[in-house]
Amino acid sequence: MISLLSSVPEFEVVGEAKTGEEAVARASHLQPDVILMDLQMPEVNGIEATRRILQQNPSVRILVVTLFEDDDSVFMALRAGARGYVLKDADEEEMVLSIRAVGKGEAIFSPAVAERVLAYFASPHPAPPQVFPTLTDRERESLNLIAQGRPNPAIAKQLHLSPKNVGNYVSNIFSKLQVADRAEAIIRAREAGLG
Repeated sequence: MISLLSSVPEFEVVGEAKTGEEAVARASHLQPDVILMDLQMPEVNGIEATRRILQQNPSVRILVVTLFEDDDSVFMALRAGARGYVLKDADEEEMVLSIRAVGKGEAIFSPAVAERVLAYFASPHPAPPQVFPTLTDRERESLNLIAQGRPNPAIAKQLHLSPKNVGNYVSNIFSKLQVADRAEAIIRAREAGLG
């Protein structure tokens, strides 16, 4: 990939990362225009890294380059803020065109991925069920903020609640979702599209 990018005069490779944590840190430091993001990385996966990078710098454009073309991977990457989704087996011309398009602010998908996205929106979908119906509205609001990585004091401040009330909500959430800790709650919430 680096040799391909280096062969295109308008592209400049400013850095690379081997882990999701490293990608987030390097993106913050290097401020690239476009990031090519793999979904499967050690420590932090590409979806979470995409979410964190865009929280720090919403103007960065992220193109997912991966082997995975399943609906869950595609839609989770798009929900995280990716501007494009290209499969690793794309030829060099498709890869260069995709990077250019994302760099210009366009959205781009590999043909196979575009087919999936169009099929999803073309088929009728019933109204989505309420996420975690056993939670109260306040618990759901709290879980959404937990999924954003907010600690209890920040949740209390944003929802104008006492820290003790937030602690009670968090305990109720863990119990109702049958999770052991905050990390598990975050995973469940993000899988459901919260955060």
